[in-house]
Amino acid sequence: MENQTVESNNNWLETLQVKPFLQEAWKVSGFSAPTAIQEKSVPPILKGQDVIAESPTGTGKTLAYLIPILHKIDPEKKSIQAVVIAPSHELAMQIYQTVQKWTTGTTIVPTSLIGGANINKQIDNLKKAPHIIVGTTGRILELIKIKKLKMHEVKSIVVDEFDVLVAQEHIGNLNHIVKATLKDRQIVLFSATLSKQTEQIGKDLMNQPQLIQVKREDIAPSNTEHIYFICEQREKIDALLKVMRAEKMKALVFINDFEKLSELESKLKFKGISFGTLTGNSSSSERKKVINDLRDNKIAFVVTSDVAARGLDIEGLTHVINFDLPRDGNQYLHRTGRTGRMGASGTVYTLVTKSEESILARYAKKVTNSLQEKKLYGGKITEKRGR
Repeated sequence: MENQTVESNNNWLETLQVKPFLQEAWKVSGFSAPTAIQEKSVPPILKGQDVIAESPTGTGKTLAYLIPILHKIDPEKKSIQAVVIAPSHELAMQIYQTVQKWTTGTTIVPTSLIGGANINKQIDNLKKAPHIIVGTTGRILELIKIKKLKMHEVKSIVVDEFDVLVAQEHIGNLNHIVKATLKDRQIVLFSATLSKQTEQIGKDLMNQPQLIQVKREDIAPSNTEHIYFICEQREKIDALLKVMRAEKMKALVFINDFEKLSELESKLKFKGISFGTLTGNSSSSERKKVINDLRDNKIAFVVTSDVAARGLDIEGLTHVINFDLPRDGNQYLHRTGRTGRMGASGTVYTLVTKSEESILARYAKKVTNSLQEKKLYGGKITEKRGR
């Protein structure tokens, strides 16, 4: 029965008559079934429709737009046919690496155009006639303005994390990029959350877009455990250390206020803990080193904020730890969606005071019905009571 299901789901792309190289990449990746956002988004994007899509973090949005976009590329044409825009360097590079992986063995040529990288090298890469570009708004617009990037043959523009791009007030740059293309181009916008205002901003750029929304309740149950520990505010650093020692992990640790960071850093360093930090002021090279160190298991965790972590998709992230209680339910959803992605298992730990317990329970309802309190005892995480 299980084999029949896998075979049936592997035929999903075949049924859609997607090019064989994508069908093969799907099988090699070991996916057994499309996620809800993939199933709903791929067909209209294949047809060339404008699409606004909303789906929670970790639900396979990248492939939901890349599969149809890559299918439509004609490698015989030596021109840029698709542009994928991301609000951060890290996310742009992650998307670019996915494009490279899914076009292996084809003659499709991708290139990345990211701010902070050598612009002359990027100009040289553009001379090689790439078919698909992945980049950030600032660098893409800069290259358009100096006439090194010609957009008149672009058929599709995709914006990932559109809500973040709007919040960062990059919408003006995006408008300029869109205006550099011909009017028959396709625009696809993806977002983890979508307000009415953001939706309207998107619609103003588009031609009769199809709105696709996948809510948390539409998604198959997650393999992520949601656990919390009650401790006094002054005990949180010691509680964090106990959690880190109790389990082997690759984790993001979220704090709300970087003014507290120096105290946390000094205590962790005193205890001989190897870790990284990501702040809004971290340089591109600093961010790259920290992320690579975490991916390569040179450090066990990275302390970060919600803003500094936007756009991060770290493969194999086992844990998310809320050192500080999220400010609202959406923030809890965004943080916790970084582990347990695409069916993998994950664990979320939240450190709360007694007065924060009921607030956490309210936030967690956006994501799970199985929030559990546990305790730290004798260097181990032990059961206390179910919730």
